[in-house]
Amino acid sequence: MQERLIHQDAGGKTFVLVFETGDEVLEGLSRFARERGLSAAHLSGIGAFSHAVLGYFDWETKGYERIPVADQVEVLSLVGDVALQDGEPTVHAHVVVGGRDGSARGGHLLEAHVRPTLEVVLSESPAHLRKRHDPESGLALIALDETDAAGGVPQGEASLPHVPGDNANVAGEQAQRIVEAESDTPRGTSEEGAGLEPH
Repeated sequence: MQERLIHQDAGGKTFVLVFETGDEVLEGLSRFARERGLSAAHLSGIGAFSHAVLGYFDWETKGYERIPVADQVEVLSLVGDVALQDGEPTVHAHVVVGGRDGSARGGHLLEAHVRPTLEVVLSESPAHLRKRHDPESGLALIALDETDAAGGVPQGEASLPHVPGDNANVAGEQAQRIVEAESDTPRGTSEEGAGLEPH
């Protein structure tokens, strides 16, 4: 597998990974995530496999049914993410593959060998994603309310500022007072807002 950093800004990076014939996809992606210390990323790719094993999650058994794909197939869509699970980067990917007759099969990517190539764009995010065990499904799912490694502010919606109920309208009241004060103060012709009618 070859790799190249193609973009970097504000703590985020975008890489292109090019797999070659015989490369195992999950092994390559997992190794790359560990070597780069990725904690949050998303990926997409296209290419072809000589053979693969897809998975269908059975809700009753809480396990993956294996779906072998023994033929050469086109990778029509590969999408996934990287998140921390038990402190280690974990790759979770789904794939849709197309056969010679145009039929498509899809599922969780359990195993795949490339032939002749697989081109993956992987974008790292500056925010950390963590997974935790979900007792209902038995799966490790992204937990947006998890705190960072230092025990700091959680990521996602839970990290948005919270204004306690008693103070919830403080900003609105302050803005209203400013507007009222401005409307009572005459402006000179050169001042900002001159000539504007108060509403």
